[in-house]
Amino acid sequence: MPVTVDFKAIQTESMASWQALIESPTPHILIGTATCGKVSGAMSVYDAILAAIERLGIKATVTQVGCFGMCYAEPTMDIALPGMPRISYGFMTPEKAGQIIEDYIVKGDPRADLALCTIGDGLIEGITPFDEMPMLKGQHRIALRNGGHINPLRINHYIARGGYAGLHLALTSLTPQRVIDEVAKSGLRGRGGAGFSTGQKWQFCRDAKGSSKYMICNADEGDPGAFMDRSILEGDPHSVIEGLIIAAYAIGAAEGFIYVRAEYPLAVSTVRHAVEQARELGFLGKNIMGSGFDFDVKIKEGAGAFVCGEETALMAGIEGKRGMPRPRPPFPAQSGLWSKPTTINNVKTLAMVSFILSEGAYRFAGLGTDKSQGTCVFALAGNINHMGLIEVPMGTPLNDVIFKIGGGIPKGKKLKAVQIGGPSGGCIPADLSSTTLDYESLIKSGAIMGSGGLIVMDEGNCMVDVARYFLSFIQAESCGKCTPCRLGTKQMLDILERITKGEGKPEDIPTLEELAKQIKVSSLCALGGTSPNPVLTTLKYFGDEYEAHINEKRCPAGVCKSLIRYSIVNEKCNGCRLCVTACPAKAITFVGKRKPVILDETLCNRCGICRDVCKLDAVAVK
Repeated sequence: MPVTVDFKAIQTESMASWQALIESPTPHILIGTATCGKVSGAMSVYDAILAAIERLGIKATVTQVGCFGMCYAEPTMDIALPGMPRISYGFMTPEKAGQIIEDYIVKGDPRADLALCTIGDGLIEGITPFDEMPMLKGQHRIALRNGGHINPLRINHYIARGGYAGLHLALTSLTPQRVIDEVAKSGLRGRGGAGFSTGQKWQFCRDAKGSSKYMICNADEGDPGAFMDRSILEGDPHSVIEGLIIAAYAIGAAEGFIYVRAEYPLAVSTVRHAVEQARELGFLGKNIMGSGFDFDVKIKEGAGAFVCGEETALMAGIEGKRGMPRPRPPFPAQSGLWSKPTTINNVKTLAMVSFILSEGAYRFAGLGTDKSQGTCVFALAGNINHMGLIEVPMGTPLNDVIFKIGGGIPKGKKLKAVQIGGPSGGCIPADLSSTTLDYESLIKSGAIMGSGGLIVMDEGNCMVDVARYFLSFIQAESCGKCTPCRLGTKQMLDILERITKGEGKPEDIPTLEELAKQIKVSSLCALGGTSPNPVLTTLKYFGDEYEAHINEKRCPAGVCKSLIRYSIVNEKCNGCRLCVTACPAKAITFVGKRKPVILDETLCNRCGICRDVCKLDAVAVK
């Protein structure tokens, strides 16, 4: 390991190799092989690309990259030819990939009919430019700046795009206090959910007494529908590692940890590889960049407990103990890991730090609102056309995210609500969809920013059932250490389950509200303290649905099995037998061609498969 690192030389070499790659006279093909891509079949597409190159006798460079954010279009494949803008293609299959390579690279037809957009300078007729792509037009990428552009296993790719320049500046030109001041000036707040000032958090730890201090990256992402941290670690791990080193320098830590859940095997292996590369170049270890600063990182795999996203439970896990929260104060900045001063930051927070130092705090602070500055990353999931990762300036209206960037609701259905902030977040109704995405506005609505999960729901969602689902997740994930969370959430869940079964009572609503109030003020950690949010917001905005379940024994959305029944609309049914074949309960009988089928209610288990497979809308739900 080098004692002194000539970063400028490494940077110059990396930029030269990167320039040679993008200006190469041979085609450059990029394939997204993050988890979302692999699940969609990217590795089969990758094999088909290699096979097509060999079959056609083409010389080309093939690069595996991380997630670009357009998860709805996976697998994706990009082709860059000399002197032409890069073309991104979506919904790839092995057959499509091979045909596009032949048509474009060999025959000169860019296949505009299969293209998503062009990336870079220049236009190609019939293909939308990157900046005009509906999902990308309103975005401003900082934490996601390298995803889909670089091979995450090649540190020189990251360096060529400005990587480790922020660290070099900090170690060679700034004191630790200057680094903290710059981050504070940017207005960066924790992107893990709490929204606390990052600069202030670092200052507390730097000012704490003690020679041994720790810096931790919290990558324990457990919210249903959230995949932001995973994608950043898989596609751009060095941005997180660089941010971690800068933070360690600022607070005076010599040792750090990246706590990542074991259910993210690709993220774990990618980060391990990146840490080793950083060590080999002297960016980790002794005397980093000749500055006299020593710092190294260990990877800790979490066992998957949602509560370990809470920082005191996370530290207990690193210490080899059961992941359970402890009372605060003392706060981690005074007494954290092994009772030493400790700072914990989220993946997205750290991924933004190097940008702030290398580009200037003013650039980050110039985005967003006065109190919520910069950008925020969201995972769009649920009933939305463009599922994937986005990064928008704070203060962006929720409407813009759903209908412009997200492409609206599938099948022409109406927006009903958005669950934001994870299982401890809140439901924002459609009539408040003009709410802006910043900490203050979301709190006013009854929701929270959380880690950035954003689940869209349409008119087919029952809000009582939604509250029941999120509370069941919270209750199952409660560590059980404090009584309000352990027993209070169980009592609330029991009530919600009774309501969805048609056994609710009018007094259940005030009971839920009272339980929620007590749990919020008396739980040990934020997991319990925010757990009633889905119930409180659905009660506030969708109280009529609770009343329908309780007073009328009816589920308006047609979701709760005990409160609905299925029937065949004879005028619409042509006896096609799709529902007959699909019905697992054998409750539907075929009578004859062009004759309506017969549904036996006594056998029907209300699974809804018949309605899903029917192409004529001939299955009614009441």
